[in-house]
Amino acid sequence: MADTVNRQWILRRRPEGELREGDFELGTAPIPVPGPGEALVRVHRLGIDPTQRGWLNDSDNYIDAVPVGTVMRGSGVGQVVRSNTASYPEGSWVAGMVGWQDYVVASDGGLFGLNVVPDGVAPTLMLSLFGAPGLTAYFGMTDIGRPEPGRTVLVSAAAGVTGSIAGQIAKALGCTVIGIAGGPAKCTWITDRAGLHAAIDYKNDDVSAGLSRLAPDGVDVFFDGVGGRVLEHGLAHLAHGARVVLAGAISSGYSGADPQYGPRNYMQLAMRRARMEGFIFLDYLDRFPEAFAALRDWHERGELTIAETVSIGLESAPGALRAVFEGGNLGKQLVDIVES
Repeated sequence: MADTVNRQWILRRRPEGELREGDFELGTAPIPVPGPGEALVRVHRLGIDPTQRGWLNDSDNYIDAVPVGTVMRGSGVGQVVRSNTASYPEGSWVAGMVGWQDYVVASDGGLFGLNVVPDGVAPTLMLSLFGAPGLTAYFGMTDIGRPEPGRTVLVSAAAGVTGSIAGQIAKALGCTVIGIAGGPAKCTWITDRAGLHAAIDYKNDDVSAGLSRLAPDGVDVFFDGVGGRVLEHGLAHLAHGARVVLAGAISSGYSGADPQYGPRNYMQLAMRRARMEGFIFLDYLDRFPEAFAALRDWHERGELTIAETVSIGLESAPGALRAVFEGGNLGKQLVDIVES
């Protein structure tokens, strides 16, 4: 190994609102030495997701907050460079919670440990299609949304990794799919690359008018990852008996404080006899093999396209997390630590 230290992003204080300079500090530590039954992993890429901002708040979440003074938690993929266990052969690729750093020690660690990437799977797909985004899209759409062929499905944040997978799943299930995204480039990608039937640009289009035109009979399933005004637009155009899937609320910034507004028109759920339901992908641990098999099958048939936005260098990790909330990424936001 040419490296002499392990660079690490340390959480120095709990952010208030948007991430700021000084919330993290880039420091160094000795490269860890793997003990018996452990392996040393050189991290190659980090996966950046909106939920990571929520992990910085000292408030209720589906996993504990990142402690101040510790390495920022985050998923990633890397390669085993030294091993004391047959579970992680040298040279193998692994994926899981590596943290924002150059090196991490792997041990048999269950759900939030590191897992060897299966043969035939591109390592980065473990952070998108076969990671939390893909699992959220799969269970949110198939289990909560339950779209039927011929129905109309609306997906917000449809150019993000979770929304884009959810929309393509609905299309694969025989639905007409409308995506909402910000900006002409993202809307073009939604229709031309992801293959959704229509796109609405919330930055430049009249969203309500677009929904009236594209879904005159209402939306049967609304997969929402945005909240706020976008959620209100979707609720205003529900079909009778519709289902609303609460997969995220990126408009809130995940700052730990309640949003300033919405949804103000929640009584549309009563008027349309609709249901709105939230979930966390970890609710479905026993069904992960089912999801992996379905996602892999759709992907191999060319029915799921994954976009990636890559920032270069470990130094760019905090900025990459900010960019997710500023609309700066298309698809999965990654940070390339080792030049590939």
